[in-house]
Amino acid sequence: MKEYKMRRGEYLEERIPDLKGTIEEYFGPVTGTEEFKGSDLYVIGEPSNPVFERIVVGAVKYSGKKDKLAVEFHERNPAELGPDELEAAGDAVSKKNDFLLEATGRDAKSRRDSMKRAVEDDPDHDVDA
Repeated sequence: MKEYKMRRGEYLEERIPDLKGTIEEYFGPVTGTEEFKGSDLYVIGEPSNPVFERIVVGAVKYSGKKDKLAVEFHERNPAELGPDELEAAGDAVSKKNDFLLEATGRDAKSRRDSMKRAVEDDPDHDVDA
């Protein structure tokens, strides 16, 4: 599960007031919920894009901190995809990136940079020289 921060001064509920509706627009109908760190996340058990097997996404609430967006994309093995489904792979990448940009206000490059900084700042992260 990956967690994403919003841009400085922005909040998830302001960026996407109807999170469930937005998730359904991008990925398909919500089929259930799953608990993660005390928050209920939406599960899309049968995503509209055949590249995805299952998607778990939602807001994770933290006491005294801004909410974060938690997302887990379960993708099918590319070797199992037929020719038509392989064409949907580009659309799957676009949908993921477009959704994350709308939710966080950060493009793919700034999300990557932010995750790198989080790992570098993590005192539990061992780096052997």
